[in-house]
Amino acid sequence: MTQESTIRALLEDVRAGRVSVDDAEAALRAGMEAQAEGALLDIDRKARTGFAEVVYCAGKTESQVADIFKTLYDKEGEVLGTRATPAQAEAVKRVLPEAVYNPVSRVLKIDKSDKPLEGGVAVCAAGTSDIFVAEEAAQTAEFFGTKADRLYDVGISGLHRLLSRKDRLDHANCVIAVAGMEGALGSVIGGLVRVPVIAVPTSVGYGANFGGVAALLSMINSCANGIATVNIDNGYGAGYLAAQINRLAVSGTTVRE
Repeated sequence: MTQESTIRALLEDVRAGRVSVDDAEAALRAGMEAQAEGALLDIDRKARTGFAEVVYCAGKTESQVADIFKTLYDKEGEVLGTRATPAQAEAVKRVLPEAVYNPVSRVLKIDKSDKPLEGGVAVCAAGTSDIFVAEEAAQTAEFFGTKADRLYDVGISGLHRLLSRKDRLDHANCVIAVAGMEGALGSVIGGLVRVPVIAVPTSVGYGANFGGVAALLSMINSCANGIATVNIDNGYGAGYLAAQINRLAVSGTTVRE
């Protein structure tokens, strides 16, 4: 039974007098929240937004991450965590051995093996040094059911590398452009494709890059149309947004029916 049908059945019981208003309120609240160590988890988020809550692991203890993962896994059957450390990953694996950790992206996840990947987004990284952010974006999109086509080391200092892969850009429902230095990759791609481009500035670059601020300013001041820019090194935010765009493209609708 889906959550929506469960709620409807509960409301029918209230209308029929089989369940009191107070008991119904308590049941609804119990279905929206779950307590874990140091966290009150938003179990209702998937019903509201289409995507379940994701664990931001940075700043949490190994024990907290492990307990949060266990609680979410029991509710959802899958969990995605970002910015996880190797120590946090080992703590989760002791409780949930099926957890997989990627040290490049620092993504820690338990994925459903039978999950279909639909549509497609192109994840472009300007240089090898940007891959840690690009992989966070690609793995986030995949976790949320989207095919991710990785085009790495296609920065504009060797423009032929990007242009020779133009056909792959043309098959994407959305393009993620990850770049540090001056952050020009998003603008170039924005002038080549007819789908939304999500620009991701990275903290990669020499001194005047200012930890990614130079790339961020270049991207938000882009002259190309159809570009949205997320925060510095925010591969997760780009992957999430790309999955939302892809979901609309695959379903062929922009409103909830």
